[in-house]
Amino acid sequence: MEELAKTVRIAARALGRAGLVHAYGHCSARVDEDHFLVCPARPMAQVAPGEACTLVPVRGPLPEGVLGEVRLHQKIYARRPQAGGVVRFMGPQLMVLAALGRVPEIRHGFGTYFTPRVGLWSDIQLVRDDEKAAGAIDAMGESAGLLMRGNGGVVAGNSLEEATGLAFYLEDMCRIELAALSSGLASSAPAIAQEDAMRRATRAGLIFERMWDHLTAGDPELAASPN
Repeated sequence: MEELAKTVRIAARALGRAGLVHAYGHCSARVDEDHFLVCPARPMAQVAPGEACTLVPVRGPLPEGVLGEVRLHQKIYARRPQAGGVVRFMGPQLMVLAALGRVPEIRHGFGTYFTPRVGLWSDIQLVRDDEKAAGAIDAMGESAGLLMRGNGGVVAGNSLEEATGLAFYLEDMCRIELAALSSGLASSAPAIAQEDAMRRATRAGLIFERMWDHLTAGDPELAASPN
């Protein structure tokens, strides 16, 4: 489990370096059917090498000290047996689009990984109870991503490495949408059809592995030499 905790810490710092989180945000990785590990409840860029992550049940009360919005992670893991990693983040482009109550259209390659469409949760209150968490994940639907109006977003992947890449992808998807809106061409610009998007959303060619390497380059727990 310590190797998985190291991955959680590395992901937390990577998301911080990429500017996708700041004082707020959290990430987690599934341990087994009934448990996952979540990063420490503090700014993710400040998570220290070797710092303890917390084991959280997929169902039931959150352990003491775990942030309330980790309920979002619980609901995803409970409903998606294939989910191996979750990221709750606040990328700057994503925050703007979420505040507008809009989701990005699928206009470029990164966006295809959110077929059929990014979800939108319109309640601006923080998700700190089971009822709101369930509602938010209902709004996420079958997508890998969710925008939360006024509060950022959530992504789920087959692993935490994949979810970290998806956070980068969703932020870039929002960047493209905001550029389209700024240009005045959003209504006439092309969007990618669902069938084409499903074919484009490949995992082959080390797609997520290369993004993981890019985002985690220079991390102290990767750079450290084994004893």
